[in-house]
Amino acid sequence: ARKLASRARRRVQGQAPAPDPDLTRQREVVDAFLAAARHGDFDALVAVLYPDVVLRADGGTSRARYNVVLHGARAVAEQAVLATRLAPFARPALINGTAGVVAAAAGRVLSVMGFTVAHGKIVAIDVLYDPERLADLDLAVLDDSP
Repeated sequence: ARKLASRARRRVQGQAPAPDPDLTRQREVVDAFLAAARHGDFDALVAVLYPDVVLRADGGTSRARYNVVLHGARAVAEQAVLATRLAPFARPALINGTAGVVAAAAGRVLSVMGFTVAHGKIVAIDVLYDPERLADLDLAVLDDSP
């Protein structure tokens, strides 16, 4: 009952659970998300997502119609399944000090994804795919091999 009450309070307050400080644990959860996305495994995606997960995608001004906010595990999993074409280009990365993903091909960054992981689940995903802002990133350390 306490857990349900805590979740309800967070929902009302618009707060996600506190992020997991363990980078190894974050990486495991994000890797599970990537594996499920690569295989188009909807059920595995839903399993790794917090029920009230939020995905925010920022395409910038040139892709403003694609700026979206999705709520809920099923909606986010559906979007991830649609984005499987980018999965071969996705590489683990450290984004703002947490486990993340960078999709890059032929030396060009396609997107950057930051994840917030708590209690073994992804509670938030922030996707940047604004070509203008991505062009400013120096990602020379990324390897283009699959």
